[in-house]
Amino acid sequence: MNEVVNIKELNAHIEQESIFVETLRKEIGRVIVGQQHLVDTLLIGLLSGGHILLEGVPGLAKTLAITTLSKAVDAKFARIQFTPDLLPADLIGTLIYSQRNEEFTVKRGPIFANFILADEINRSPAKVQSALLEAMQEKQVTIGDTTYALPEPFLVLATQNPLEQEGTYPLPEAQVDRFMFKCLVETPSKSDERRIMERFAQGAKAPEAETVATPEAIASLRDTLKEVYCDEKVGDYILDIVFATREPENVKGLESLKEQIQVGASPRATLALNKAARANALVNGRAYATPQDVKAVVYDVLRHRILLTYEAEAENMTTDQIISEIINAVEVP
Repeated sequence: MNEVVNIKELNAHIEQESIFVETLRKEIGRVIVGQQHLVDTLLIGLLSGGHILLEGVPGLAKTLAITTLSKAVDAKFARIQFTPDLLPADLIGTLIYSQRNEEFTVKRGPIFANFILADEINRSPAKVQSALLEAMQEKQVTIGDTTYALPEPFLVLATQNPLEQEGTYPLPEAQVDRFMFKCLVETPSKSDERRIMERFAQGAKAPEAETVATPEAIASLRDTLKEVYCDEKVGDYILDIVFATREPENVKGLESLKEQIQVGASPRATLALNKAARANALVNGRAYATPQDVKAVVYDVLRHRILLTYEAEAENMTTDQIISEIINAVEVP
């Protein structure tokens, strides 16, 4: 009986907390027309502390979305344009010698912000990508002999342009795996684009987000996320999906995928899927994760963690098609 009472109390507590998330969502929605999936992914990434790799053509409000979020949360934002001549010191900072004081002083780089937009991350050499990905993983950077902690919350959104591949340095698979999500940003619908057109037709100024949260409130929400319940059956469902990417021949109906998947998802994917499903439940005001929460985030969590064989690529197969087949074949609890 106590357990029932506790779940009721937890539900009430999380419903209260999710009102705050809804306020944040509405504030972002006031500035950005449409792009609901992108906004939801940003919120889930913010609550779960997961970094996001965005892929989409230019002009789809990727930069606007992250700047709006940073204003709504009263956090520091930095945009870093990755170019072939960028150096790690341009990103994390360096030591500068002061002749007057005859000593080295630390000049901090743009990485010391809450929200980082790493624009066109694949345009910079591997050493710059490594510097960013180390900061993402460790939440700290080393300048000279001293290590500095990065501010909380710390969220990196990296963009890739899927069109121009000339002069780019593709991210190694081990580094791509550090991103919790890979979100494909779609073009807006006709009705959404009409609203955008009408908003700017009169020469009106775009609305700016107002501060509705603080970094401390986000830290509190992250603590609340730990309380969201994930049933053993939902956990088994997550494991079944991840293992189906590694051993498809053991799942009825997926035997043909054995020839199409070169490398399946890692244990990091299992942890990310569990955390993202619980964050999705919290964003929607529930104290427990369901298989529907898993389905809502599974594409963004897994699409960059599955490596296809040459044969699958020759047949124009995509990881999204593989994930769809797995979702259809794995039994839902």
